[in-house]
Amino acid sequence: MTGGFSDTFDRLLAELEKMPGVGRKTAQRMAFHVLRLPEAEVQALSQAMEDVKRNIRPCSRCFSITEQDPCKICSDPKRDDGVLCVVEQPSDVLAFERTGAFRGRYHVLQGVISPLDGVSPENLRIRELLDRLRDDTVKEVILGTNPDLEGEATALYISKLIHPLVAKVSRIARGLPIGGDLEYADQGTLASSLEGRKEV
Repeated sequence: MTGGFSDTFDRLLAELEKMPGVGRKTAQRMAFHVLRLPEAEVQALSQAMEDVKRNIRPCSRCFSITEQDPCKICSDPKRDDGVLCVVEQPSDVLAFERTGAFRGRYHVLQGVISPLDGVSPENLRIRELLDRLRDDTVKEVILGTNPDLEGEATALYISKLIHPLVAKVSRIARGLPIGGDLEYADQGTLASSLEGRKEV
């Protein structure tokens, strides 16, 4: 399906639609927005995209994204070396950092175990995780994978591997969001909220 304006416009739509979560209508809104931008802003956007592709790489310690190696979190002396949060993707690090509630270190797996997608443990940064745990610096590993089928399977697999290497293995809590309504919660969410209950 073409946009009906020009081949150039259709090419932009096609490229925008490749982005995650961007459908045809969103791509059209973005394309028209680009058309309205001053030339300097379009060039700045283009340059920022090129710079990200050229300069961003994985951190050699945690495998999050960085321009400097090691990344700012890994090189921050104020972070707690004794607590390591294992997450799926660099975007998960950003989500945890926005809360301001975690001051430990991270380890990014670069995915989850997913046999249907051809992703096995060997495709993830699990060997590097085990290497990080062998020096006895880390006292607690928090498994911060998503609470979906693949995330749970990955957390369980890693948990079994690391129990001999670390004093404490924990899993992020799951359950009802703040402001949520019990009436609209699904059975799995309610069950998780009961299992993850705390004493008050």
